[in-house]
Amino acid sequence: MAPLRCVTTTAHHSLLGSPTCLARPRRRCPASVRAAVAVQSEAQAKVSLIRIGTRGSPLALAQAHETREKLKAAHSELAEDGAVEIVIIKTTGDMILDKPLADIGGKGLFTKEIDDALLQGRIDIAVHSMKDVPTYLPEGTILPCNLPREDVRDAFICLTANSLSELPSGSVVGSASLRRQSQILYRYPSLKVVNFRGNVQTRLRKLKEGDVHATLLALAGLKRLNMAETATSVLSVEEMLPAVAQGAIGIACRSDDDQMMNYLSSLNHEDTRLAVACEREFLAVLDGNCRTPIAAYAYRDKDGNCSFRGLLASPDGSIVYETSRTGSYDLDGMVEMGKDAGHELKAKAGPGFFDSLQ
Repeated sequence: MAPLRCVTTTAHHSLLGSPTCLARPRRRCPASVRAAVAVQSEAQAKVSLIRIGTRGSPLALAQAHETREKLKAAHSELAEDGAVEIVIIKTTGDMILDKPLADIGGKGLFTKEIDDALLQGRIDIAVHSMKDVPTYLPEGTILPCNLPREDVRDAFICLTANSLSELPSGSVVGSASLRRQSQILYRYPSLKVVNFRGNVQTRLRKLKEGDVHATLLALAGLKRLNMAETATSVLSVEEMLPAVAQGAIGIACRSDDDQMMNYLSSLNHEDTRLAVACEREFLAVLDGNCRTPIAAYAYRDKDGNCSFRGLLASPDGSIVYETSRTGSYDLDGMVEMGKDAGHELKAKAGPGFFDSLQ
């Protein structure tokens, strides 16, 4: 029994920082036992420095892994195995797939449960597709970081045609986005758009099975999944204005967590953060939800200025309001630009327009 007492006591004291075996002071523990205890103690000591909260879709996981790799590259202490852990959280938007987003609540469908985990301390940072993030953030959280923005355009995917314009009259296009639906029907009223939800892989499978003739997906998502080759063609932003913050990844943390804010500030891409702020201000003024087709795009033009385009439409595409702005590429100016553009389109549409969408 002596070796057992020796092992137990050594394990206990190794956690306190003492290597001494006290059960039988005149007999050394076998080397194999000491090595096993050392490995056990090291494993117990390894605690994740950052827990990343994310949805479990392949695209969400790709974005979380991208975030982890950037953190590891920027901070040597995070490069150790196990220092950054990815925690999958199921959201309402992931669980209810048989209804349009507008019918199950709209705002926060893909973020609420992750926000809750963040505020409860179960995760340290949250990685989001910025186009899923409501214009308000839960009290106690902050979003100090946007990763460099991917391509904002939409991809057209079809087995029988090369573009929307080539689709025969009556063709069915699958899309869960009213933004896409309204712009498709505005330009091609002979087409039909049906609700089409699920992750990228699910939608591509449904397309191959013949559920619809074509679909549109964000090119950014396809690129992050290394699936850009599945795009039949890419729509210009003139033909299909993107969603607010499309192609941008946002990373949130608790507002009182200075350590996480320091980590995230090292990853922030300021041009993207300012563009996203401009577009989200436009959305906030219009109080956009999943029943309101809204699109916006802010970017740095060749002269270094901010160019902005915004759109508000009816779901059937029969009414489309558009506006554009150019101004300096700085936070105050761009926030004001987005706000001013939102007020312009809100005034053009009038209160009756929004009432009709409820």
